[in-house]
Amino acid sequence: MKLTKKKSLVVVLLIAGVGVFAAFNFRSKGTVEYYTAKVETGEIKQLVEATGTINAVITVQVGSQVSGTIARLYVDFNSHVKKGQVIAQIDPPLFQGALAQAKADLENAKANMAVAIANTAKARAADAQTKADYERNLGLGKQGVVSQQALDVAKANAESAAAQVSAALAQENQARAQVQQKQAAVQVAQTNLDYTTIHAPIDGTVVARNVDVGQTVAASLQAPTLFTIAQDLTKMQVYAKTDESDVGQIRSGQKVTFKVDAYPRETFTGTVSQVRMNSTVVQNVVTYDTIVDFNNPELKLFPGMTAYVSIPVATAASVLKVPNGALRYKPDLPAEEIRALYQKNGIPESSGLRTPSPQGAKADSSPAGGPRQQGAGSRKGAAGGGEPAEESAGPRYETQVVWKLLADKSLAPVRIKTGITDHTFTEIIQELNGELKAGDDLVTGVAQGRAASAPRPGGPGVPRGR
Repeated sequence: MKLTKKKSLVVVLLIAGVGVFAAFNFRSKGTVEYYTAKVETGEIKQLVEATGTINAVITVQVGSQVSGTIARLYVDFNSHVKKGQVIAQIDPPLFQGALAQAKADLENAKANMAVAIANTAKARAADAQTKADYERNLGLGKQGVVSQQALDVAKANAESAAAQVSAALAQENQARAQVQQKQAAVQVAQTNLDYTTIHAPIDGTVVARNVDVGQTVAASLQAPTLFTIAQDLTKMQVYAKTDESDVGQIRSGQKVTFKVDAYPRETFTGTVSQVRMNSTVVQNVVTYDTIVDFNNPELKLFPGMTAYVSIPVATAASVLKVPNGALRYKPDLPAEEIRALYQKNGIPESSGLRTPSPQGAKADSSPAGGPRQQGAGSRKGAAGGGEPAEESAGPRYETQVVWKLLADKSLAPVRIKTGITDHTFTEIIQELNGELKAGDDLVTGVAQGRAASAPRPGGPGVPRGR
């Protein structure tokens, strides 16, 4: 009896296992279910996105021309200052002593100059006397009253006196030059003393204070920065780092939107004023500064904040747009079946030979992610369906193949020409083979059944068997 029960249990388990296997096998061979997204009609804006830093239009670093100890500070962070206002004082006694010494040296030089002037006058008088003696002796010598020796002595005295006059004049000029030198030293000492009082060079707001009272500043090698003053925080700029592939699409006057972490729910607007030609290279990535002007009347944004900038470079209104997931989908069908579908819909087989991304985009690593902006027209490769992109001054268009889900759950390929993208949808410029309209379902992935291949950033590639 026990043996019979065991056999019955084994039979039941075998039947149950066969039933589960049959049910699973039947389900796995059932109808394939797809993830779909609808074709829509609407507006598409292609954006250049960049990260930048908020700065004041004019920022001045206030330094010290002289070395010394900070005696007093008259402003602090966020203080509003006027041009010429005293904002700091360096301890002045050393500079006052240097000025007093320079003034004393000037007075000494003036006294020496007075002595030199008197010596010149004395030399001139002596020269006049010796010259008169020589002329008198010269007349007496012609009469034979004075000997030739006395005449020679008178002549030598006259010439010596003339030389003394020249020497006195030279000493007088030297004394005058020393007076001028000492006057310059007084001016330098006075200027250094004036530099101990730090004035605001512009009207603005103190955004940084780098010293404290009692701190010694050394200006021997370079001027130390004491304060940083931003001129007008109601008018500011964003320095946005834009990739070299995007700068060709950016023009002065373009409207810009940006956000900051401090106000994540607010969007701020500005205008592109300049794309600076000075490049920055970091790890072989070349970027250029795009300057965005904006108003900050409420002083909500501060210098140094990080801004996430979006620059619209192209807009298409009231157009058909296809979800980017549909551009990346590649059906897992036999190669012969795909060729047959292509022929049925008049699509060249070459359309499946390449799988480029939609214009200006690259697929994310995640299957659900949209394409990542790389700039329109930055590649020279063929377009989506293996056909070359159109050469024009505007964006380069690409051909793609998308798969429409019909009412009978079958797939139909549609070959389209794509335009700009906003990372989620891509504009349909033209339907080359097949027909698409708003509301049509496009396949973006497989829900169950056949294993879906990894999404690709374009239409289907080379058809291959399973």
